[in-house]
Amino acid sequence: MRPAINQRIYNSALIPQHSVLVVALCAMLSALCTSAVAQQQKKIPRIGYLDLTRNTYRLEAFRQGLRELGYVDGKNIAIDELFPEGRADRLPALAAELICLKVDVIVSAGPTVTSALKEANVTTPVVMAFDDD
Repeated sequence: MRPAINQRIYNSALIPQHSVLVVALCAMLSALCTSAVAQQQKKIPRIGYLDLTRNTYRLEAFRQGLRELGYVDGKNIAIDELFPEGRADRLPALAAELICLKVDVIVSAGPTVTSALKEANVTTPVVMAFDDD
């Protein structure tokens, strides 16, 4: 009879050890998963801004409009500005550069720039901004 009692005591001692091991393992896996999630950085949207000339007034108005919506360059968005300095023949190369930068959207300041983007078969969404000034 004695061995049966010892066996029962041994088995009941194993159950708590097993439970502690399972809880410790779950806690460790949870901590690893949490730290992996915490290390992932949120992707900051990139905006490509393409204008035929460097129009600082128009560019600042664009930035101000974004700020009013809560978007600040370098904080929660990135703006890549490219200007061919009046040389429309450079627009296709600049459009290709924006694609290489992997921008999420391209802001086209005027019909000349929009036409160049269309001819370059850009698949990135394009937002055309135009004024008569």
